[in-house]
Amino acid sequence: MPVQQNTEAAPGILKLGASLVYELLTMSALSFLAVFVFIFLLGDATAGLKQWLLRLVLWLVLGGYFIWCWISTGRTLAMQSWRMRVVSQHGHSLTLSAAVLRYVLASVSALCLGLGFLWALVDRNHCYLHDRILKSKIIIDRTCL
Repeated sequence: MPVQQNTEAAPGILKLGASLVYELLTMSALSFLAVFVFIFLLGDATAGLKQWLLRLVLWLVLGGYFIWCWISTGRTLAMQSWRMRVVSQHGHSLTLSAAVLRYVLASVSALCLGLGFLWALVDRNHCYLHDRILKSKIIIDRTCL
């Protein structure tokens, strides 16, 4: 009996890059909204404890967006537009713990000048480093085609 091949196609590097640009635009819009609400409620946050609190709030707001998207549909707005989805190694939606860990690792990657995202340039399946570590993957979402 022949071995069944994995037919889930990984998106190309250009599609991943375009999705990342779109993701940055979405993050900017969410950040502007969160900062507006924060400043409206707590006032100036240019220094001191409020500045650190604002940074934490922004990280949590963005994390909430990403984690909710990944566990509910497997797709953020950018991924939906580019017909991609993040799944576990077995093709299932991410669990809450996997989505949280993916967000934390992606955040560390962003703080390290995006090296974990640039990893996709050398990875044979164009996986980000955090996906390689978690054994998750981004696939082309055939349900949108």
